[in-house]
Amino acid sequence: MPSDNQRLALLPVGRTGRLDRPSLLLTGGSGVLGRALIDELSPDFDLLCLRRDTPLRDPRVRELQGDLVAPRLGLSPRAWHELALEVDVVLHCAAETDWRTPPQDITRTNLRGADTVLDLAARADAPLYLVSTAFVANTPTEEDRRHFPGAAAYLDSMARAEQMTREAGVPGAIVRPSVVMGDSGSGRIAGRQGLTRMIGSMVLGQAPVLPGAPATRIDMVPRDYVSRAIGDLVRGGVADGEYWLTAGQEAMGLREFADVCADVAVRHGLPRPQRPRFIPADAVHRLLLPMLAGTSLPASLRRRLEYYAELLLVFQRELPFGTSLGEPDCGTRPTRTDLRAALVRNAESWAGDRAGLLSPNRSAATAPMEVAS
Repeated sequence: MPSDNQRLALLPVGRTGRLDRPSLLLTGGSGVLGRALIDELSPDFDLLCLRRDTPLRDPRVRELQGDLVAPRLGLSPRAWHELALEVDVVLHCAAETDWRTPPQDITRTNLRGADTVLDLAARADAPLYLVSTAFVANTPTEEDRRHFPGAAAYLDSMARAEQMTREAGVPGAIVRPSVVMGDSGSGRIAGRQGLTRMIGSMVLGQAPVLPGAPATRIDMVPRDYVSRAIGDLVRGGVADGEYWLTAGQEAMGLREFADVCADVAVRHGLPRPQRPRFIPADAVHRLLLPMLAGTSLPASLRRRLEYYAELLLVFQRELPFGTSLGEPDCGTRPTRTDLRAALVRNAESWAGDRAGLLSPNRSAATAPMEVAS
């Protein structure tokens, strides 16, 4: 997608930002990671958060109403100029991650959004920190694109946004989180995402089949580890590089993930779910999807299994990622024990929010299919 913006060669003059604390523009502040970034960055920065419709209502931030895909974020030329004079740092965390969105809209949002914030950073002479995804390492096949067009568009658009950032010549860094879990201490997370839905299904015994071998790794990192690493990079003034915010060699396998969720089910008085049948990744297109299309399974269960197959495309790899966590200016590296404890707290948080639905008298077989969402 060609850029609509001409990068400025001249630096702005007459900055209006506060002198005591630098001003940071955050996009995606209401998202899964955005809330944790507000917690992390608000002590050190004057935060300005772009939002489209729903107010954040957070006294620690100033809100800027705009549209990520509109020219100049939907601002008037004067407001756009004043924003460039004020901003010292740009942290771009917003992206279209709903794979049910039409693929062309996913591509449009993610590429136009990246192009616009790059233009703003260039005009402001401010470093840009692009939050991408570790799963750009997974290149969708043509078969993936046919079956899972939304997930494929997401991966393609994030890879292209990274390339735009590298070519723009704007100082800053690209950060690549893997699956962002809830907080390592509380298990809480803002909003709904695929991992939370999967945890709920596993606790309720609603996942009789899972794509992936038992030892297939699920690379996931608690949101506070991710936000601390990004905060360290920003505070440290890191001006280039690409950083993998992943579990790496510590990522747990799918069998262990299932066992942790089963343990939580038992603690909440539910029958221990049967361990799912694991289907190797190379058999998803060959066996699982044709089986789902040709069976009389309930529509809700069929959609659930198709969704997990789509997650497999994005969230699983046979080999572990490398990780930058624990390197200078890049947070702390979690251990396997840390990650297992965080998963337990995430599952307990999910169950605690549904205490009325989880009881010794309600079996996994009779639990409503939608409660895992």
